[in-house]
Amino acid sequence: MHGAYHGEYKVPGGKLVVVDLDAEDGVLRNVRVAGDFFLEPDEAILAIDRALEGAPVDTDTPGLAARIDAALPPDTRMFGLTSEGVGVAVRRALAHATDWTDYDWQLIHEPPQSPALHMALDEVLTAEVAAGRRPPTLRVWEWGAPAVVIGSFQSLRNEVDPEAAGRHGIQVVRRISGGGAMFIEPGNTITYSLSVPDALVQGLSFTDSYAYLDDWVLGALGAMGVRAWYQPLNDIATDAGKIAGAAQKRIVTGRGAVLHHVTMAYDIDADKMTEVLRIGREKLSDKGTKSAKKRVDPLRRQTGLPREAVIERMIASFRGRYGLSEGHVTEDELTRAKELAETKFGTEEWTARVP
Repeated sequence: MHGAYHGEYKVPGGKLVVVDLDAEDGVLRNVRVAGDFFLEPDEAILAIDRALEGAPVDTDTPGLAARIDAALPPDTRMFGLTSEGVGVAVRRALAHATDWTDYDWQLIHEPPQSPALHMALDEVLTAEVAAGRRPPTLRVWEWGAPAVVIGSFQSLRNEVDPEAAGRHGIQVVRRISGGGAMFIEPGNTITYSLSVPDALVQGLSFTDSYAYLDDWVLGALGAMGVRAWYQPLNDIATDAGKIAGAAQKRIVTGRGAVLHHVTMAYDIDADKMTEVLRIGREKLSDKGTKSAKKRVDPLRRQTGLPREAVIERMIASFRGRYGLSEGHVTEDELTRAKELAETKFGTEEWTARVP
């Protein structure tokens, strides 16, 4: 590995870190760290550069962070910057990672679709991004029916009470990503997907990619008066409780792509949710609460805004950061998605693949 490299990383909840470096004979040379962060004392920036000089090019992020921490003056103060963030920027430089602004983003926000078709659209659109036939896409969902969406590896019988689901007219579908069950009611839920090239998350760990891909929505929520943060691995939380859960699926065909989707609670019928979902005691204990109803604090109460206004402000926030043009699902994409909805996502074989 030889040559000059440039990497950027927006620290979730923090500032931009920019790294320029050379790679010579298997080590880092001429490392220059910059960005819009705050750092005291001034000489700390030179200590960071020196700490990275001569590091083997295959040093992982924790190893790079450890070198930085060991070299910093004892009175160093960082604002909007972390040693790990610098390490990530280095890894992204060496991996030739792209940035959000390298792409022409497309928005899809279409009329309500069935739960099964939404599952299929996620798979088809992300595959199209991997193949290079579709630009990176933000898709905002509108739900055509109430549903429970279970993770790819969850047990159907362990997660859902079928009698309660039937009584409330709730469909059960299984998505292609992992993670936990989501309780969906059309007027009470905000769901979006990002279908992005694999290059956008190069150099990020699986955990870091979650926070990185949703940093924009934390900013949007903040502008609406909601102080939100990422709670690893895949929750968006506030002081009042969880408001969203995320999940991902990696597509390895073509150029590679990542599907990252998030379901947010705008409002919620907590009694109905606890009837339909079998929420185990161990999960509640892990979240630090005794009641499932206390785990979710909807955006309606926190923002005081109509659901449509919350969505509009989220879209505007994304557009302001990265640019966003209006798009649509193509005829070919919709045809393929409808076929998948019928032959895969709408079948008992798929839904009950983990009984």
